[in-house]
Amino acid sequence: MKKFFIILLSCMLLVPSFDNFFVYASFKLNQDEISKTICVQRKMIFNSCNGRCELQKSLKKYADNEKKMENNLKEKAELVYIQNTPVATFKLIKPLESKAKLYVFFDEKPISVSIATFRPPSYFI
Repeated sequence: MKKFFIILLSCMLLVPSFDNFFVYASFKLNQDEISKTICVQRKMIFNSCNGRCELQKSLKKYADNEKKMENNLKEKAELVYIQNTPVATFKLIKPLESKAKLYVFFDEKPISVSIATFRPPSYFI
């Protein structure tokens, strides 16, 4: 069922691109009737038109409609850009000074080693 809908929707998307083909196919199917009834040159003895003038009129009509649709779409597709820049206010904050000294000068050799800081992992307990 999903495949049917996919094919149906795909065909619906492709149909507008085949407008000229459908006009030409309907002209070819009804060419004899068009040349006898609608054609401008139907009363001439040696009619070389065979209804092609009506085909040209139909194709031109569809082309004009297509241009009108494109113009309408262009007008509707124009976007309005608005520049919205946020205003940010910044305050200057005085940096905090720490009272404790977190550094040590190593002018002398170390006296002892602290065992509490380094403990190797004990895998074999």
